[in-house]
Amino acid sequence: MKTQIKPKVLLLSIVVAAILPGCASFKGIGSDHHIASPGTYQSAQALPDEHGNWPAADWASHYGDAQLPALIAEALKNNPTLEQARARVAAAAAVSDGTRAASGPKVNLDASITRQQYTSNALVPPPVASSWQTENKAVLSASYELDVWGKHKAAESAAVSRLMLAEAEKEKVKLTLSTAIARAYNELARLYWQRDLAGDDIAQRQQLRQLSIARARSGLDTEVEPQNANRVLAGSQASLAALDGQILDVRYQLGALLGAGPDRGLQITRPQLAEDAAPRDRLPDNLPADLVARRPDITVARWRVDATTQDIKVAKAEFYPDINLGAAIGLDAFGFGRFLDASSRTISAGPALHLPIFDSGALRAQLKGRYADFDQAVAAYNQTLVGALSDVATQIARVRSTDAQLLDAQAASDAAQRNWQLAASQYKAGLNTQQNLLQARVTVIATQQTLANLRMARRDQQIGLAAALGGGFGNPQPSQQPLIN
Repeated sequence: MKTQIKPKVLLLSIVVAAILPGCASFKGIGSDHHIASPGTYQSAQALPDEHGNWPAADWASHYGDAQLPALIAEALKNNPTLEQARARVAAAAAVSDGTRAASGPKVNLDASITRQQYTSNALVPPPVASSWQTENKAVLSASYELDVWGKHKAAESAAVSRLMLAEAEKEKVKLTLSTAIARAYNELARLYWQRDLAGDDIAQRQQLRQLSIARARSGLDTEVEPQNANRVLAGSQASLAALDGQILDVRYQLGALLGAGPDRGLQITRPQLAEDAAPRDRLPDNLPADLVARRPDITVARWRVDATTQDIKVAKAEFYPDINLGAAIGLDAFGFGRFLDASSRTISAGPALHLPIFDSGALRAQLKGRYADFDQAVAAYNQTLVGALSDVATQIARVRSTDAQLLDAQAASDAAQRNWQLAASQYKAGLNTQQNLLQARVTVIATQQTLANLRMARRDQQIGLAAALGGGFGNPQPSQQPLIN
């Protein structure tokens, strides 16, 4: 039998679909929450425009040590945490593809051969009743759900948002990993620098001990002075041993960050970071507003808000009717002899409508849940933005404080160096003792240890500032510009 879809039937279906959705209502369900703009939070004093640059994607290469960016590249290739992030991106991409496919037309081919004995005491009349028949059936069917209310479009948008969210999370992991490696590498450099100074300090204190022993033997000192010298020397040697242990710890830490075993950390050569004067870092202009697009964690939070917004649209569309268009054509006959005859042809076509009328509040509960997810995502975004602004302000404040400390520490080191030089000149002229000369050298080493710690702390804070400013996210092209400048 041949059937045609009448336009009046289709039109009636659409009219009914437009009239009846009032049976299930989402009236009274909503949210008054919204994401905050950067201007909502006062930050002009803490984050002034200073005409600086945003960090480039290759910020790690600006420290004058080729091993550092090489280690970061190795970690981004092998670290299991990043592999997990990549897997989440692939999963989100698969969901996005599946959601897009679900909204498209479907075409299926169903074929079967059924051997059946029909009963004589039911609806089937003779001669089929009580006989064995072989039914051959092949049907090609097609269906398409009309997206009248935008449900499929919103579901696709939500899936795309979650895909972008996963991509941003991957970038967040990359930045976290890169920053951790750079900081650990800088710490390794600091420990080696301190070890060198500790070795120099031990050499001076060994000479002081020998001098104290000689003075005690000659009656110029009591036994108290040699014992004090032994005590101080033992403390310095213990500090050196502690530094060796810390160096080993950092090497193992770097091996783990690289996604390799602890032996990989032992293969890292001593850092050769440039010992620059740490020029003043300047913040970029329009920082609060531009920071939104520069930090991956803010981007993650923003895509989560967008995804939950689309989820709400999907949940609202569930209150409206689903309209499906279906059609099928095929062959259905008893026996093979008539299977290919025109009289065995079967055709069907027509619209189908599903309308929720009463569901005991299930749809309203689902929509309330979607709004709760939205409110949580908005709150998380706002908190992330507040934390990001505070992070940048804290990092730049630390840099400024260390800069001020460096000036005083450098002045103290210069004064100690000058005092040692004067003591050496006086010693050569016979106007000073060797003990005073050695003590002056120990003082120089102490000021250099303080200066080294401050310089490495300054670099660590600079790395932290680069990360707080997004580490090149949103600015992926390598740049020859200074890190912040």
